[in-house]
Amino acid sequence: MVDLAVDIGALRLKNPIMPASGTFSEDLADVLDLECLGAHVTKTITRGWRDGNPTPRVCEVSGSMLNSIGIPSKGIGYFIEKTIPFYQRYRTPLVVSISGNTADEFATLCSEVSVDGVDAIEVNISCPNIEEDGKAFAIRASSTYDVMCKLRKATSLPLWAKLTPNTGETPEVARAAEEGGADALVVANTLLAMAIDIRTRKPKLGNLMGGLSGPSLKPIALRMAYQCARAAKIPVIGCGGISTAEDVLEFLIAGASAVQVGTATFINPTVMPAIIADLQSHLERENIASVRDLVGTVIDDEQKAGVVFMETAP
Repeated sequence: MVDLAVDIGALRLKNPIMPASGTFSEDLADVLDLECLGAHVTKTITRGWRDGNPTPRVCEVSGSMLNSIGIPSKGIGYFIEKTIPFYQRYRTPLVVSISGNTADEFATLCSEVSVDGVDAIEVNISCPNIEEDGKAFAIRASSTYDVMCKLRKATSLPLWAKLTPNTGETPEVARAAEEGGADALVVANTLLAMAIDIRTRKPKLGNLMGGLSGPSLKPIALRMAYQCARAAKIPVIGCGGISTAEDVLEFLIAGASAVQVGTATFINPTVMPAIIADLQSHLERENIASVRDLVGTVIDDEQKAGVVFMETAP
């Protein structure tokens, strides 16, 4: 038997596989044993009721997916009364994903959700900050640092900062999140994208643009995980286009300590336990005693570690 356990700060997970926020709900208990996962990550909640974006909210693009769900939420009261008790029947750590429109709103919600039964808080700082003309907190290092400082003061629970791929300052944002008090980095959220129906000439999403997820996002998320693992000392959790054990191994080797599985669950609701089994089989075949031995083992050229773009021959 190999050791699949990983540490995300002070939190020990039985294995490195967990769902991505927004792709996991209590309904999955009907098709898989939720106890097998490394952690449970809830759908993002907001402080008050939120309807979400206009329909259509989802469309398929070249084997991947665009979504513009808009974070519909029943609010903090419903979450504490109904959702947390459901997960308390499991020993698996519960990670609650939260979103706010301002830094103060984020901090208030963070404080309110810091209750018994919650083991960590994933802060979706990829969402728009209305005080910065709708730009996501995690686009810039300065706004990342400011919101993380307020969140750190609002709770003693571990904070996982979910970053956005819609930035050209990935290492700087990663360091700012760490300096502001993050205990781990989730890398990354969806990439802003668009699709148009050529027959109607209308955007395929009701909100015009949405987030790209699935296989198309994986190379970008993998690059970001590698950069963040080098830029910060806190654990990195890879997220984006992961659907197989091979994908997981890539993220681990790049420097991630754990991963989140999202779009793949929509295609196959039992994909996560299958990935866990395949990951264990791979380690056994390769005589690797612990999954932690793979983290950050990529063989690279140290002189090129900071290179973001490379020229290619014509």
